[in-house]
Amino acid sequence: MTLYARFAAHLDAVLDELEHEGALAPAIDRKAVAVEPPRDPSHGDLATNAAMVLAKRAGTNPRALAGLIVPKLVALPDVESAEAAGPGFINIRLKPDVWQEELRTILDAGAEYGRSSLGAGARVNVEYVSANPTGPMHMGHCRGAVVGDALASLLEHAGYDVTREYYVNDAGGQVDTLARSAHLRYLEALGRQIGEIPEGLYPGDYLKPVGAMLAAEYGDSYADAAEAEWLETFRRRTVAAMLDLIRSDLAGLGVHHDLFSSEREVQESGAVDRALALLDEKGLIYKGVLSPPRGKTLDDWEPTELILFRSTAFGDDQDRPVKKSDGSWTYFAADTAYHLQKLEASDELINIWGADHTGTVKRTQAAVEALAGRPALDVKIVQMVRLLRNGELVKMSKRSGSFVTLAEVVEEVGKDVVRFTMLTRKNDAQMDFDFAKVVEASKDNPVFYVQYAHARISSLKRKAAEEGVDLSREPDLSLLDGDELQLVQLAAQFPRIVEAAAQAHEPHRVAFYLHDLAAAFHAQWNKGNDDPEKRFLLAQNPELTRARLELASAIGQVVRNGLGIMGVAAAEEMQ
Repeated sequence: MTLYARFAAHLDAVLDELEHEGALAPAIDRKAVAVEPPRDPSHGDLATNAAMVLAKRAGTNPRALAGLIVPKLVALPDVESAEAAGPGFINIRLKPDVWQEELRTILDAGAEYGRSSLGAGARVNVEYVSANPTGPMHMGHCRGAVVGDALASLLEHAGYDVTREYYVNDAGGQVDTLARSAHLRYLEALGRQIGEIPEGLYPGDYLKPVGAMLAAEYGDSYADAAEAEWLETFRRRTVAAMLDLIRSDLAGLGVHHDLFSSEREVQESGAVDRALALLDEKGLIYKGVLSPPRGKTLDDWEPTELILFRSTAFGDDQDRPVKKSDGSWTYFAADTAYHLQKLEASDELINIWGADHTGTVKRTQAAVEALAGRPALDVKIVQMVRLLRNGELVKMSKRSGSFVTLAEVVEEVGKDVVRFTMLTRKNDAQMDFDFAKVVEASKDNPVFYVQYAHARISSLKRKAAEEGVDLSREPDLSLLDGDELQLVQLAAQFPRIVEAAAQAHEPHRVAFYLHDLAAAFHAQWNKGNDDPEKRFLLAQNPELTRARLELASAIGQVVRNGLGIMGVAAAEEMQ
């Protein structure tokens, strides 16, 4: 059990005692009680809000309740002191050997340090990327791919059973356009002159190999055939080829999905009828007429009776059509059926969407809540990424002529740089990706800064071996001073960071934490530049060297574990 979990359990036992003594009413909800680092480190090592959140229901005031809790905390063998502060917070100072013990816990747990049973095996479906299968991945897809993949990994570390899903939009008009574009490249592969690509078709060279594949498979069978004879075949084969390309692009970024679900298959399975029947049974489907769209008047708006879903019952600003006037399903109806399909295999749904989907969030959450009988969908909106080169906007791709492909960016700067950079800002904040800055060897570049910390730590054991330091003996951790133990205190926050980030569905918190941990390590390292006795390696003092190397190893382990959640390899050395 990690330190924060252990002290949460200690606090729980103290509150149990107070209940037994009659000082605290039984069965008071303690969910809001927290054990965390104090905002000001000078106030102690831990702080709890227990007296603040329980006092009212206990029929007393926070300071009085804190006065009952503090003596019991002081009696704990690991506690050096505890005191009430402000309106009723309790600050706790721990004995140094507690942090020495936590250092050993980090090293003993190794790659498992930071894992949690918080999720208790609850099934979570994380849907991300879900780009139209009409071409290779471009940088517009990259950020959502990284956020979704890191979030899935984060949830797994926190004890959830995660399914990574990609929704293939293969039922709209864009895939017919794709099939026609592939047919043109097919004719080109057969030696026909195709001239300029007509406006409205996909012009990218990435369809040339698809055309060659179709020519090799079908010869000239469809060269002069009517569109109706080849459209379905070319659509199916081209979508499959594009998905292979997409999988390859994502694999280059270290992203892999468990499941690819087809929109076309959802619609053809009768799932839409089933989903709408369920909503109808709940009295949420009706015939009605929508108000004119904003900006239109009754004079230029023709009201039409439609089949509507009562989305306003779940917080949406208007009810939503599920059938068009021609009798076909709306995209919203198909999307509702798809979410029902996911709900049947999951307890919770998370969608990672681009900013262009912001307007559909409320209605989709309304449909999911109606189907599940509870709020069960969280949508994370990912803002656009601007690509810059030395501060100048990058507009054109070297190969496609219209967009910068994900593969191009990964090839230029590397998977790890791309992934880490995409997590250095909250998902709904705008981001600039400057090719020069993301590879800059500077403390202003968080990717380099964290990787450099791990590389420095990795170098220590190599240097110790070169200097003949015997690392086989058990280190005496009592030799570590207060500044060094503060590093352990920061490292010990990692498990609670993982849990908090998982609960908030915010993987960027791990990146922020790693930057803080790296900064603290670099600061400790740099003390050795001013005072040689502060260096990690002291040839004349092997005992202290062993203790400091143990400290560095623990910090390195936490950095590796955090980078692992982000899908980033830890650098052993920096070139």
